Amino acid sequence: MRAVEEDLKQIKRGSEELLIEAELVEKLKSGRPLRIKAGFDPTAPDLHLGHTVLINKLRHFQDLGHHVMFLIGDFTGMIGDPTGKNATRPPLSHEQIRDNATTYREQVFKILDPARTEVCFNASWFEPLGAAGMIRLAALHTVARMLERDDFAKRYRGGQPIAIHELLYPLCQGYDSVAMKADVELGGTDQKFNLLVGRELQKHFGQAPQCILTMPLLEGLDGVNKMSKSLGNYVGIDEPPGEMFGKLMSVSDELMWRYFELLSFRSSEAIAGFRQDAVDGRNPREIKVLLAQEIVGRFHGAQAALQALADFDARFRRGAIPDDMPELSFPATDQPLTIAQVLKQSGLTASTSEALRMIEQGGVRIDGTRIDDRNLVFSAKACFVLQVGKRKYARVSIA
Repeated sequence: MRAVEEDLKQIKRGSEELLIEAELVEKLKSGRPLRIKAGFDPTAPDLHLGHTVLINKLRHFQDLGHHVMFLIGDFTGMIGDPTGKNATRPPLSHEQIRDNATTYREQVFKILDPARTEVCFNASWFEPLGAAGMIRLAALHTVARMLERDDFAKRYRGGQPIAIHELLYPLCQGYDSVAMKADVELGGTDQKFNLLVGRELQKHFGQAPQCILTMPLLEGLDGVNKMSKSLGNYVGIDEPPGEMFGKLMSVSDELMWRYFELLSFRSSEAIAGFRQDAVDGRNPREIKVLLAQEIVGRFHGAQAALQALADFDARFRRGAIPDDMPELSFPATDQPLTIAQVLKQSGLTASTSEALRMIEQGGVRIDGTRIDDRNLVFSAKACFVLQVGKRKYARVSIA
């Protein structure tokens, strides 16, 4: 039997905090498969690499022989997780939740083993709970305790509204752990309050409290903000191989190591070896290629990863994009720059209207990847090659 110390090392790799480690050690010593929970509200139609930080860790637990429960919050998604929000988020409809949940279920098995994954929907226990049950659940927590949450406290002090249904969200997430009899729950660092509520409710219902493993929030391509589709700094796991490869190659050399730590399945020793190679003079771009190939290969297969590398090599290393091009720098401000503003201010288009027209016509590319989002914004530092048509190029940095 594997040593508990070895399993614990694998579990803690890349994590932010483990509560309570001594309790988890005892659970591991029991020798039984632990019930590992992570929940995802289907509030957007696609998963991105930021989501996979948690899903990868679920896969680690599977590889160690534990029972993984992938929770789709079809009930809590209609409430909307207020974590990190400075305003009330509108609830989603049943139809939106259903459609997004279908996509999540399809995409998650690109990482998890379907034969060893239990997919759960929390409407299955909340709908039978009913109004009376929800009131009894709400009686187990106080408003004062809820206002200890940082985001709630800031909004309350700032006079911003907090809807009653938002106060129910941590309770619902906590009750999920009761219904699922979770031994361990995973969540981002911004979920710690909600995860602790789960421990409290399990104690109330006579269950052993779950251990908590928090994972870091993955920065997006800009290297500053949390990866988010709304900020345009994301890499979707269902994106075409070439787009995924190009986006990963666009991350800074510094951010590359963060992506290795949180996304790569390579051993810690292998990654440390890459770091030493870079110190010894190896071109970081060569190491970044290995990361991009690994990620693309995971979601699209080895052959697609090889083709993506060949396409990238043709564009960037064989003269498809000129080495000699204007270099433009924009200062980062509180107001994000739109793609149309960057195109106009860089001189690649004569006006923002021309910029929008070129985007609609498919004539704008960033690092060789076609851009079709007119609302793309750059909210923090970034560096990329901007192309309009076949002959206009500029190397743009936002710092």
